[in-house]
Amino acid sequence: MDVILDGRTLTIDQVAGIATDGGKLSFSEDGMDRIRKCEAVVRELVDSGEAIYGVTTGIGEFARIRIDPEMGSELQKRIIYSHAAGCGGFFPDDRVRAAMVARANVWAVGNTGLRPSTAEFYLEMFNRGIVPVVNEKGSVGTSGDLSPLSQLAEVCLGEGECYLNGERMSGAEALKKTGLEPLTLTFKEGLGLINGSQMMTGEACIQLVQARKLIKNAIIAAAMTIDALKGVLKAYHPLLHESRPHKGQVTVAKYLNDVFADSEIMADLSGKVQDGYSMRCTPQVQGPAIDIWHFAKGWIEQELNSAADNPLFFADEKLHLAGGNFHGQGIGLAIDYLTIAMAELGNLSERHTNRLLNPVLSGLPDFLVEGMAGVNSGLMVAQYTAASLVSENKIFCHPGSADSISLSADQEDHVSMGPISIRKFNEVMRNLNNIIGIEMFAAAQALDFRKPQKPGRGTLAAYDAIRKHVSFLEEDKVLYPDVIKCGELVANNEILDAVEAEIGEINISLNH
Repeated sequence: MDVILDGRTLTIDQVAGIATDGGKLSFSEDGMDRIRKCEAVVRELVDSGEAIYGVTTGIGEFARIRIDPEMGSELQKRIIYSHAAGCGGFFPDDRVRAAMVARANVWAVGNTGLRPSTAEFYLEMFNRGIVPVVNEKGSVGTSGDLSPLSQLAEVCLGEGECYLNGERMSGAEALKKTGLEPLTLTFKEGLGLINGSQMMTGEACIQLVQARKLIKNAIIAAAMTIDALKGVLKAYHPLLHESRPHKGQVTVAKYLNDVFADSEIMADLSGKVQDGYSMRCTPQVQGPAIDIWHFAKGWIEQELNSAADNPLFFADEKLHLAGGNFHGQGIGLAIDYLTIAMAELGNLSERHTNRLLNPVLSGLPDFLVEGMAGVNSGLMVAQYTAASLVSENKIFCHPGSADSISLSADQEDHVSMGPISIRKFNEVMRNLNNIIGIEMFAAAQALDFRKPQKPGRGTLAAYDAIRKHVSFLEEDKVLYPDVIKCGELVANNEILDAVEAEIGEINISLNH
């Protein structure tokens, strides 16, 4: 996928698509025109002798110190050196590429003030396959993602490390191999490369695309459970949900009905009037996750197309304004909110697994295995695994954005800690793949005990996708290969693809 950056219309799908699958970046004509006009104003203001934060002054607590224009280039270089102070593991390539896309789009908004040639150089690095090596930890999310974005900027100077065609090498070697000359920075360009929230924002784009698919998988897993447990259909009737018309709730009810449509199992109610909360309240629990996903998407896409930088320059007014548009509080809050919603999908899923395994609730064999009661444990401990992951996710629900530690001699005395929110969300989603996979594993086993009654159209498609890889459990065996495989089938969307091939797209934007 190729993406044109205009500073106005970039989407999470564009960022995730080009970061994951590759493609070329370019600036729109309007975006490049705004970059040119802004850079001209920077030069005009510097020539006039104005004190401009980070351009003709130091930064942070050193903003009180004026810098001679002749030292401007050295200041910008040293800003990058001093701020590249991260530690820990390394971001995956797709996250780094996403951050590069997001940062470049900020420049097209037209308020940063770097040269057009510098902006074009950055895109050429991306297009020629240079992926900087960036440590995961060290950003407090204000002033933006200074430490990780500095490691990106290092490579522009022919320093630091990067990957090129999968090979790790120095920035200098990568630039030489791709025919690029290292940058010599001028006014505002050091800050312009690093002073924003784009490590968080870029990664959030990929997370949101993944979360959308996980929500769909959670709906499918729930439909499998409800089908296998002879759920009472009245709980999912459109009229019931339209009477409380939260958009996500209505959407979940619709797709549950689509997935278990034509079920012979659910046609046999055996006198039940209603089910337990974890079954009949599935739309009311899963639905808010959809609504919160849309809230987070809206916030992140607004951030993608904003001037997340400092100071800002306004070409028409010939004005520079120093403020706090780099602050990542909103990003952290949005992702923390979505983290809670996604973790709750796992909480519900584990309760579904419990109902499938408990013979008092299911009417099925104990722990979904027949024969030799007390000798076979069936899927008992697979539920333990799900419970462990759910409990861990509850710890990760503590908001990173609730914390702040004062920095830079109290000049930067409130920070967002948004990168911690992002990092926790990654763990929640990794756990959720396996929690949902375990529910699907148990539901497929339960559906075998319902034969010869047939499940719904979508339920059957999900069952068939699972049975290509995981066989019916006749008696106890080592479970972790099947547990892991079912988690992989969720993560790689094989089950989701099979269901959507049968019933059509599960569109969580249907009512939004």
